[in-house]
Amino acid sequence: MPALLTIETTCDETAAAVVSDSLEVRGAVVASQDELHRRFSGVVPEIAARAHLERILPVIDTALTEAGVTLAELDAIAVATTPGLAGSLLVGLAAAKALCVATGKPLVAVNHLHAHIYACEMAARQAAPMEPAAAETDRYRVFPCVGFIVSGGHTNLYRCDSPIDFTPLGGTIDDAAGEAFDKVATLLGMPYPGGPAISAAAEKGDPRAHRFPRSFLKEDRLDFSFAGLKTAVRYAISPPTGPDPRTVELSEKQVADLAASFQQAVVDCLVGKAIQATRATNLPKLCVGGGVAANRRFRKQLTAACGKARIELHIAPPELCTDNAVMGAIAWELLASGRAAELDIDIQPGLVRVGR
Repeated sequence: MPALLTIETTCDETAAAVVSDSLEVRGAVVASQDELHRRFSGVVPEIAARAHLERILPVIDTALTEAGVTLAELDAIAVATTPGLAGSLLVGLAAAKALCVATGKPLVAVNHLHAHIYACEMAARQAAPMEPAAAETDRYRVFPCVGFIVSGGHTNLYRCDSPIDFTPLGGTIDDAAGEAFDKVATLLGMPYPGGPAISAAAEKGDPRAHRFPRSFLKEDRLDFSFAGLKTAVRYAISPPTGPDPRTVELSEKQVADLAASFQQAVVDCLVGKAIQATRATNLPKLCVGGGVAANRRFRKQLTAACGKARIELHIAPPELCTDNAVMGAIAWELLASGRAAELDIDIQPGLVRVGR
């Protein structure tokens, strides 16, 4: 059975997976760096790159062992080359290039954001396997669709006519949704990563306790802005001339209400713009990926909104929302279209802001 090795090192997760051409996951490993970055309340690029250097080869070896395949038995080697942290991306690309040189296998360069949406296709096919005789026009379960990536570094909307044909529709003009979660968590004295901590605290809070802003929600533009929301939370804790909000002692109830109100403001913006994007494009399907897509409140509210609007919703399963190498199986689509990469390919770091 044809097999593909995929490598993911865009930020602070060192991951590798072996996936067949039928999208069967034969082996998958993710080495988290949360414990290394927790005391800094965010990812430190230099620390992330050094950790990738230490972990990349053991992670690849473990993935191959789980899959029961050797390097010689692989059909290709794929690696995420954009977007992400420069040092982190370089580690993954260097490892992939070395393996390609040693084995003679083709190299495939993967866009990390496109791969997040492809995770929805993988999940949909596992739920409803493709018929062997499916026509070329019927081969996809979720495409064409509106793609929505909501993560620590990205909040982007795309028109996705196929797994390899993405057109930007809009995105954040400042902080990403996940970044806002992390920063507000720090203000509230919560540990990194902030998303799970905010979500847990919000379960006990009143989402209507604070009237936080919802930028662009009533405008036609398909963009987001969370910097003002983050500032509003800061001033709700302590006024502009007051003490550092991190030194203010808050009761459990105050923390819960702030977390719930903040989370609800973010979710309202995300859900509102997602629905708006499907209407603007006349596409009946919405596919969502990225770490914030694992947020329970977001999933519940988006599911309800899509049901009301008669939009077919696909959200990546929680295990494929956070950074992983399994979603790198999009490389099969690139190979099929003749898009193997040259060995002199370079990384394209950055956050890919698509907001206007």
